[in-house]
Amino acid sequence: MEKNVKISMLLDTYGKMLTEKQYKLLDDYYNNDLSLSEIAENEEITRQAVRDNLKKGENNLFEYEEKLGFMKKTIEQEEKIEEILLELKKIENKISDKETIKALEKVTSKLNCLV
Repeated sequence: MEKNVKISMLLDTYGKMLTEKQYKLLDDYYNNDLSLSEIAENEEITRQAVRDNLKKGENNLFEYEEKLGFMKKTIEQEEKIEEILLELKKIENKISDKETIKALEKVTSKLNCLV
């Protein structure tokens, strides 16, 4: 997984555990695609201060994930749901009973909401 995407996901998962400043800087950099210079100008701090805060925030996010593992569990859960959906589709293609097909479609719909 690309680093920027991973950090963005970690920020969604653990962002509230960071300081407000770290969260804002990481959000601006990774989610709002602002440059170090743009963030520094907006926050009235140096580019180096932005970079230092980003690195500290990133390290905190990776540490939280290492200890808690919520994002890993979420990704694994989504992969399992995708596998189940594929199996349901195979079953649906082999069945002609309309009631069973409707039940499978209902289950599939509910699983799709989780992914």
